[in-house]
Amino acid sequence: MSFAAHGLRLNNMLHDFSLAGERVRLWQRIGESYEHVLMKALGYALFVGDYPHLEIEIKIGLRYKPDLIARGDGSGDDFDFWGECGQNSIRKTHWILKHTTTKKMALFKIGRANESLIKQLRAEIPAKYRTGEKLVLINFVSEIVKLTETKQIAKVSKDWFTETVI
Repeated sequence: MSFAAHGLRLNNMLHDFSLAGERVRLWQRIGESYEHVLMKALGYALFVGDYPHLEIEIKIGLRYKPDLIARGDGSGDDFDFWGECGQNSIRKTHWILKHTTTKKMALFKIGRANESLIKQLRAEIPAKYRTGEKLVLINFVSEIVKLTETKQIAKVSKDWFTETVI
């Protein structure tokens, strides 16, 4: 039986979005879920107004490659914004906050009960690395795929997500 008969894709898929008035094309790689691609798109639409130099999935020369990144005015590990979508270890989040000068970091999830994750993040990442509103958790509603099926996202509606400061 073929891979296609099992519902498996063997090639990358290109998604064409309109985000905050801008055309953005994102590749969905083999093994990557559409939800992961959508979170990158939604995160971009949500934060590009605050960070006009926001970019999606570019290499920055560190251990980790961000899903969303806005470089700061300095060089090296100076970032205005860092976004991670979907599965992300607390160890990775802690490393990023400890070893970079990221001013704001957002973790993006879809339809997740977050109470235990919030408690764990607060317990395992020292407060000095998440002062102010430096680390936030954005949880999109479970219906987000349906709500955005046209891929035309002028802005991310406030009723599409909850935001928790860690």
